[in-house]
Amino acid sequence: MISTSVTTLYTALLALMFCALSLRVVLLRSRLKASFGDADDARLRRATRAHGNFAEYVPLALMLLLMLELAGRHSMWLHAAGSLLLVSRAAHAFGLSQVREWLGWRIAGVAGTFTVISGAAVALLLGLTGPH
Repeated sequence: MISTSVTTLYTALLALMFCALSLRVVLLRSRLKASFGDADDARLRRATRAHGNFAEYVPLALMLLLMLELAGRHSMWLHAAGSLLLVSRAAHAFGLSQVREWLGWRIAGVAGTFTVISGAAVALLLGLTGPH
């Protein structure tokens, strides 16, 4: 039986990050008394997009990581991809959340996320999934 312990680790860590991003939106909504929309508040708008962007990209990246793990890819590569994804999503959320945007953080986050997704996809397509 093939272990999925690497994907499990990064799924759990990213789930905690998702909860933190969600809680930030909930608290801002509560403070602003905005049950829907962004109350024309830049902080809430940015927090909502950081949360949404995370929800848009992370599931696909984790699915690809799982496919690589199930195919028997060496755990070193899986940890490298999982770590890059974790750091990238934190950087992106931080950069996007700033009212005075820190574009460098967003760019680094996007680049890292796309590297994980595209690298995993290419590895799967090329069949480079055996133990290395």
